[in-house]
Amino acid sequence: MTLMKNTLARTPFSTLTAVATVVASLCITTSVQAKSLVCVWDVAGKTGDVFATATDFALAMQKNNTEIELKSYVDERVAIEDFRSGQCDGVIATGFRTRPFNSVAGSLDSIGATTVVRGGKVDIDASYEVVRKVIQVFSSPQAAKLMVEGNYEVGGIFPLGAAYPIVRDRKINSVEALSGKKIAAFDYDKAQGVMIQRIGAQPVSVDVTNVGPKFNNGFVDMVTLPAVAFKPFELYKGIGKTGGVGRFPVLIPTVQIILNKTKFPEGFGEKSRQYWLSQFDRALGIIQTAEKGIPAAMWDELPAENVPKYVLMFRESRIEIAKQGIYNKTGLNIIKRARCNINPSDAECATKTEID
Repeated sequence: MTLMKNTLARTPFSTLTAVATVVASLCITTSVQAKSLVCVWDVAGKTGDVFATATDFALAMQKNNTEIELKSYVDERVAIEDFRSGQCDGVIATGFRTRPFNSVAGSLDSIGATTVVRGGKVDIDASYEVVRKVIQVFSSPQAAKLMVEGNYEVGGIFPLGAAYPIVRDRKINSVEALSGKKIAAFDYDKAQGVMIQRIGAQPVSVDVTNVGPKFNNGFVDMVTLPAVAFKPFELYKGIGKTGGVGRFPVLIPTVQIILNKTKFPEGFGEKSRQYWLSQFDRALGIIQTAEKGIPAAMWDELPAENVPKYVLMFRESRIEIAKQGIYNKTGLNIIKRARCNINPSDAECATKTEID
């Protein structure tokens, strides 16, 4: 003991400090969790807005002692399969693709579920407020249990923007005119096929890798996509001089973050949901910029007298699709409460639930 004291006494203070720093850094290194891999789908790859937001998310989560590594995908199907097989600890993809992991959150992408109509016209700002309110509910501690199904947990929701009917011929401006026409339907969203068949049209299977070419080359007469897809998918080629974009949102699709909760610290899911909620206005900015990028001459207003008819048709379709087990009833009822909170004078608000 005396020898140790004498040795320490003769050791320079700077050397002791250096040794202490190394020991401390080793302790910290062993306590930090290994990096979690999150697979990110973005149609534009690493240059897209979704990937950019995911990058900021990863930086923000470092404050919670969680290191996240991102892997970029342009093929959404591959991203989902890599997550499902355990190659990724989390995945960011469209709500259509993530619905099997959490059907409550997946309800947000239901047909017409967030559409608000006032004075015979769609109130798009109010519609986005419905989306915001639902995401707020899903991000609250009270809804934490609803955001978990098995080992999967919703880590956040990011709106992609209102999906509008885009046609190659403006004469297709009513449900009746769609009869017999070919309409693009994402093959992994059964609800779209049900809706298309309901109106007497023909669903044509597509995915994000071929929906643009199929529309532009005339294999389908109509696609339903948000404005953020207009330039990446070069939809102006299919619209040409005869087509147009109907200013009537069929739905407001989202990107959702799904986590394998066993790969993240306790409580991480709620922190993640709160972060993505904080990015809602950022998403609106991206959406507004994309919509302004569509030439004004390409927009087409829907006749006001048709709007209530279509809203009712969407509602009846949602209920029918929910009865088939495709849409989650709890999720639809939460969304209805949000619609009625924003637009309490709507006739539908006389009943408490959308579907029992």
